[in-house]
Formats: sequence, structure tokens, C-alpha cells
Amino acid sequence: MVNLPYRTLTAQARMGEYTTETASGLHPVTSTKTGRSEQYKLVTFTTGDKENPKNFSKPYKWWCTMTVAVTCFSVAFNSAVITADFDAPSRAFGVSQEVSLLCITLFVVGFGVGPMIFAPLSELVGRRLIYASTLLVAVIFIIPCALSKNIQTLLVCRAIDGIAFSAPMTLVGGTLADLWRNEERGVPMAAFSAAPFIGPAIGPLVGGFLSDALGWRWLYWIQLILSGFCYCLITFTVPETYAPAILARRAKKLRKETGNDRYVTEQDLDMRPLGDRLRIFLVRPFQLLFLEPIVLFISLYMSVLYGLLYMFFIAYPIIYMEGKGYSAGITGLMFIPLAVGVLMSAACAPFVNKHYLKLTRKHNGKPPAEIRLIPMMFSCWFIPVGLFIFAWTSYPNVSWAGPMMGGWCVGFGFIFLYNSANNYLVDSYQHMGASALAAKTFIRSFWGASVVLFTIQMYHRLGYQWAGSLLAFIALACCMIPYVFWFKGATIRRRSRYAYAGDEESNTTGPQ
Repeated sequence: MVNLPYRTLTAQARMGEYTTETASGLHPVTSTKTGRSEQYKLVTFTTGDKENPKNFSKPYKWWCTMTVAVTCFSVAFNSAVITADFDAPSRAFGVSQEVSLLCITLFVVGFGVGPMIFAPLSELVGRRLIYASTLLVAVIFIIPCALSKNIQTLLVCRAIDGIAFSAPMTLVGGTLADLWRNEERGVPMAAFSAAPFIGPAIGPLVGGFLSDALGWRWLYWIQLILSGFCYCLITFTVPETYAPAILARRAKKLRKETGNDRYVTEQDLDMRPLGDRLRIFLVRPFQLLFLEPIVLFISLYMSVLYGLLYMFFIAYPIIYMEGKGYSAGITGLMFIPLAVGVLMSAACAPFVNKHYLKLTRKHNGKPPAEIRLIPMMFSCWFIPVGLFIFAWTSYPNVSWAGPMMGGWCVGFGFIFLYNSANNYLVDSYQHMGASALAAKTFIRSFWGASVVLFTIQMYHRLGYQWAGSLLAFIALACCMIPYVFWFKGATIRRRSRYAYAGDEESNTTGPQ
């Protein structure tokens, strides 16, 4: 078997189908699909094919890139905007604060469940249909959230929205890979990677003033407006970019026009039942999570960071509203340095990519996966430093600027860690990269969903300073993870059943 991210191909498949253009648009191939060896015509892109997403004009590529990035921003914004007045449902419906916080928890849980559904489904029907259908469902179910008369309606609709909104977050990385060649992808990926972190930082800022002025239900109406706008953009201006879906449509047209059923794609030659293919996506992520130390500890590290982000949504109101007596709108302004830190680190991404390409040439085009850990080893220290600043400047009589500066440090470290972790997992499990990322997303989402339920109690029982310090000590312990894998990662991969390890990685003491 030949395994590639988001699809598994049979041995008869030609991986060049989706990367190589041919003059005729066809490539002869032999298959035993019918039980005997037969000749088929594998449909490919023609040379300079205008339907090949990698041949789109650069302005149009950027339009598609920014459209999906803005959609991801919208999804992240929706997850956080209600934290500006997270206690509102408890006041409106007479329920406990913990029940009210489930509006955040159930939404984020959907981020972990949805990819298990939409990743394999996109292999069958393409990306465009998944984008359009899930965003439509999500937009529809925002309406009953805004109009809800009881907490049950609000919680059920938030859970559905979380699952539906997970699709853009799941597919956007693949969309960028569809559009951009490897050497072009650094800046577009930086633009995308900032969106999931800027959204949560901007959400409380907008939500604070909105809830003060118009009430908590407008925290949902603003989601409807923004998500509806993104739905129209992505549905009507972004075409199908998934090469197998484009070529499958072309092969179907050729079969219809010629009456010859020998025009096929890789997917047509896959003889396994649908259930077997889906099982790979549902089972393999958990195999990697529990059997692979690299996947387990990188996932735990990313879970700590993701949980920290959602803890901030609760901690900021506690420190500024409860401790200093600020309004929700003014408290939202305190998130600005966090967003600035994210933007500054995203702006550094092209330089990080340039350094990686330099190291790639040094290793003759085959760098060890551990090279991806260099930005991680540098940026990991920003998180505990920022958390200690945030914790010990959170006294009610200390200036509001102290915790804000701590937020900047944390925001600056996020993007470097996030991108490095994703790249390291993909490079370490090249043929199973999608499954490794799915495992990380699953555990990260469930932890991020859980932490909001006990953040208030933690801050009240430990105090502002020691609650923040506890998080800082956890982040400090996690700083050891990239260093351990820098020195031992190659050895771990060589002994692994699933990881990729090339001959060039003979050095067991870390890349030189």
C-alpha cells in the first residue's frame, strides 16, 4: 500500500497523477480491479492545465487563500466571542455558571469530533461540497442560539455548530497544499496559521463592547453575520481545489462522451470497501496517539497550549472585571497585545521558512524531521515567561499593563510552536501525517473544551497568582519536550512501526 495524507492508494496507483502534468492528459496503467490484469487510461492534468489549482494565477490563489483563512478566523472568533459575557445564559435561564460554560465546551468538543467525519468524507466528494454544506448547517444553527428560550436549545445548537464549523479548520491545510507548490507555501501557511489564534483574541474584544451595548444575544447575531459572509465567499468564489475530485469529474465526462469505461482515476482503482477506508481514518489516529511517543507528547504539548488559550478567555474577565472592576468592553481591549504577539510571530514565518530551506540544502534535500524543532526550542520559553508575568502582575492594585505584556509573550510564542509541531508530525509520519494531525486535534480539542469548566474554581481557590503560576510551571515542564526529541527523535523514529526514518538520519544525538 502507498499511503498519502487524506487518502490511501492501492499499489497500482501512480502518485504522479496529482503532481505530474502530461501532454495528453492521460497515462496508461495496469490494474487487477476486475480480477485480471487490464489496461486503463489514468486521467491526469494536461501540461499547463488551467483546471489544475497549482496553475491558477497568483492573485486568484491569494484570493482563495485569504478566503479560507478569513473563514478559519470566523470559526475561531465564534468559539471565543461568547466568553465576553459567558455568565449571561446562567442569568437568563437560571442555571449554574458551569452549565453556562458548556456553551464553550460543547463547541470546542465539536472541533475534535468533526475532523474524524469530514477528513475521509472530503476524499470521496471533494472539498468544495464539504465547505459549502457544513458552513450552511453552521449558519442555520446559529439562529436558534440567538433566539433560544432555554438552555437546552442553546447547548444542542452550539454542539452542532462546533461539529459543522470544524470542517473549514480541517480542510484548509489541504486547500493550501492544493493551491501552492512546496517552495511557495511558506507565506500562505503563515497567513492561515495566524487566523485560529487571532480569532480568539479578537472575539472577546468585539464581544465585550457588543454585550455591553446590545446584550448577550448579539454575541450570536454577530456570528451569524460574519459566518454568513464567509459562507457566501467560500461557496461562490472558491472552486474545487482537490485534484482527485477534479480529475474524477473529468474521467466521468470522458467515459460519458466516449462510452469507454477505461478512463479512470486512482480512486476508481481502489478495490477496498468504503468501510475499510473509513476505518483507517477512525482507528489509525488512536494507534499513533497511544503507540507513538512523538505523537503522544507533541499532542500533549499542543493540548496544554490550546487549553491555555481557552483558560485566558475566563482568566481575563476574572482578573480585569472581577479584580479591577473593568467593564466587558474594556476587558476585551486587554486581548490586543495577545493578538499583536500572534501577528508578529506570523510575520516571522517567512524568515523561519527561509532558514529551513537553507538547512534543507545543507542536508542535500533530505533534512531530518528534527530540523523542524529549531523554532520550537526557541519559542517555547516565551510561554512560561509570559504566564509568570501574567500571574504576578494580576494583583488588583497593579497596573493593567502587566498582564497585557504577559499576553503578548504568550501570543508571540503560539505560532512558532503551532507551526513547528505540525511540521514535525508531518515530517516524522509523512505517509500517515494526516492521522498524526488528527490524533493531535482530537486530544487538543477535548482538553481545550474541558479546562474552561474548572478555570474559575482554580483561580478562586489558588488565587490569581498561584493559579497563573501553576500554568506557567506546566508550560515550563513542556519546554523539555522539543529538546528531548531533538536528541532522541531520530532514534525513536527508527524503532517505530509507523514513523518515517531515512538513511540520512543515522545520527542519534540530534541533527548537526
